[in-house]
Amino acid sequence: MDLLFEVDRYPLAGSKIDGCGLTVQGGGPVPNVMIGLRRLGHSTALITAMADDLTGKMGVEELAREGVDTRLVVYKRGSSDTAVGLIEKGSGRRTMVLNRLIGVAARDVAISRLPRPRIVHIDGRDMPACLKLARWGKKIGATVCFDIGSVRNDVSEIFPLVDHLVVADAFALPFTRTRSVRKAVDVLRTLCPGTVVVTEGTRGALGWENDNYVRGRAYKVKNVDTTGAGDAFHTGYIYGLLHDYDLAGRLRFGAAVAALKCTRMGARAGIPNLRQVQRFLKGRTKTYA
Repeated sequence: MDLLFEVDRYPLAGSKIDGCGLTVQGGGPVPNVMIGLRRLGHSTALITAMADDLTGKMGVEELAREGVDTRLVVYKRGSSDTAVGLIEKGSGRRTMVLNRLIGVAARDVAISRLPRPRIVHIDGRDMPACLKLARWGKKIGATVCFDIGSVRNDVSEIFPLVDHLVVADAFALPFTRTRSVRKAVDVLRTLCPGTVVVTEGTRGALGWENDNYVRGRAYKVKNVDTTGAGDAFHTGYIYGLLHDYDLAGRLRFGAAVAALKCTRMGARAGIPNLRQVQRFLKGRTKTYA
């Protein structure tokens, strides 16, 4: 659950300021993508850990309202994940603080209960569970997509199992110890046998597939909040996979979903439906240079 405070300016350490808006809604990289794909017309299911507390109940109810299959949610003792964010009015820049005390263990992933998906999407937070899912996904012929936004834990063991590695530059540059996205892509493609994409915010994205580099541009919109923009990009990218778009088409569709998300507060409120994305792409869109 995300509690997002809009502020006129970031506070100095030890100071007090007034907020000018508050948004409370669910969050999390994979849950956001599952909701996004539902809005684009696809069926989704989520494996995550929740506690039997108010935050957990609100989170599951929101997912269920969106049509995400929540039967695989694992309930544990403790507190459900909660994040607090400060969103700077005008720029849309944000700072997040996450309180995460419970997670999904490998034993929580009951393979016999799982539906047979076309795509398995994981984020690397709970590596033993992610590895179990990725290996199962490869065994049944599903496409494995992996998302990670920052260097938190060692995720390198999963790279050989990944068909589409789509990561933020905030992860790619420090992980590969390089200073350019092009060099980061070159390093990552030696570790991952599939497609590699590194996103760069308003600078767009650079992808590698079939021995070719492909550059995607980011769209200009009135930026309200960037929270969940990367998740929205993954939503559009995976939609493109499901509809056999080439890499350029996936980057374009992902950028459009991410741009529309940024026009509203929170990770989910601005996630568009298919008609909204199609209308946006047919309109007079502008991109960053």
